[in-house]
Amino acid sequence: MIIQEQSIGDVAVVVANGRLDSNTSGHLEEILSERARSRPALVVDLKDVAYVSSAGLRVLLKAAKLAKAGRNRLALVGLAPQVKEVFDVSGFTPIFQIFDDVGTAAAALS
Repeated sequence: MIIQEQSIGDVAVVVANGRLDSNTSGHLEEILSERARSRPALVVDLKDVAYVSSAGLRVLLKAAKLAKAGRNRLALVGLAPQVKEVFDVSGFTPIFQIFDDVGTAAAALS
């Protein structure tokens, strides 16, 4: 998994690329855990993630809980249809703010 970071104003943006599964989720978990605690707004761009396993869902849920505990905000963007289906089936969709693109998410969290 390739992970890149950028900022849009006060909003941290983490861009993931690749499969998000038990083999790749550890590095993303480290980054998201730290950013969810330390940044007031965090956008996780998943537009280049074609697969999310239960391990990947756990990482995203943990980040959402950490953000909420710190009164920070977290949003997801760019879910591919097959990834969105995983969120829907697992009941995760209502847990997250989900947007189509980073600009819209950053504006909503600012």
